[in-house]
Amino acid sequence: MKYLIFILCLILTINLSAKDKKVILTDKSPKPIGPYSQAIKAGSTIYLSGQIALDTATGKIAEGGASKEAEIILNNIKYILEVANCTFENIVKTTIYLTDIKDFNPVNKVYATYFTADFPARETIQVAGLPMGAHIEISVIAVK
Repeated sequence: MKYLIFILCLILTINLSAKDKKVILTDKSPKPIGPYSQAIKAGSTIYLSGQIALDTATGKIAEGGASKEAEIILNNIKYILEVANCTFENIVKTTIYLTDIKDFNPVNKVYATYFTADFPARETIQVAGLPMGAHIEISVIAVK
């Protein structure tokens, strides 16, 4: 019986979240390069799509390597969070994709300037490639 109640609660939660779904979009960050949203707010959770360091003016990847790209990405994440009335303090989970794990320490130094306490959960993964030749991509989940 308690499993049935749990399943019903889970279904209701998913159903309520789908009804509360809201697209988050800002002109301060690059527009999506495919059929996805910059972020989606479902209930009190904000899911930000993976961000690469696109220059909003040119639509190209910013130059300067992974640490420079990380700085641009984290600023773009900040702008998206602002639209959802959130800050980096609301982030509970980050995922970092690197094309070269040797960039971990330089990227981590930039990351540490944006997250200073109560750090979110995180994983960093080396991947074979990223869209548009990016060196890094970051996605986050925030809770309001």
